[in-house]
Amino acid sequence: MDSKRALSGTLVSVTAFTALSATAATAESKPPIRATAAMAESQQPIRTGVWTTSAQPKMAAVRPAGRNKKIALDHVVQRAWNYREFRCLDNLWTRESNWNHRALNHSSGAYGIPQALPAGKMSGAGRDWKSNPETQIRWGLAYIKGRYGRPCGAWGHWKSHNWY
Repeated sequence: MDSKRALSGTLVSVTAFTALSATAATAESKPPIRATAAMAESQQPIRTGVWTTSAQPKMAAVRPAGRNKKIALDHVVQRAWNYREFRCLDNLWTRESNWNHRALNHSSGAYGIPQALPAGKMSGAGRDWKSNPETQIRWGLAYIKGRYGRPCGAWGHWKSHNWY
């Protein structure tokens, strides 16, 4: 059963129960009425209320420390990716460059936060790619989206192959 059908079934049940309870409370001397969804919708007013819960989220969405991570989180949110995707990105780029926009791998020539190889590829995102972390992040997220779909896809590849 899909979630929409389950939700609508639950709503019909709650509405029918509310209608039945209201009918029983106002006219206790009448014989019980068997409520159906059609009766509940057409004959009884729908009662609304405020629902509260004591459930707490499993993980607190905390604004990351560090300027480059804050920029990346803003870009992740603009792409409508969830916080889990940001955590994957954080793991990936922490391992690659420790979020240093001037990080250089002397053996391969990879450069910047996303460790682009060759580094000049980032020039497509802006002329200031050597010194601007936002340009590097924008390029890195476009690369990840094009190659892996999402940061967790890139992180999964990195864990398997130690590169992305």
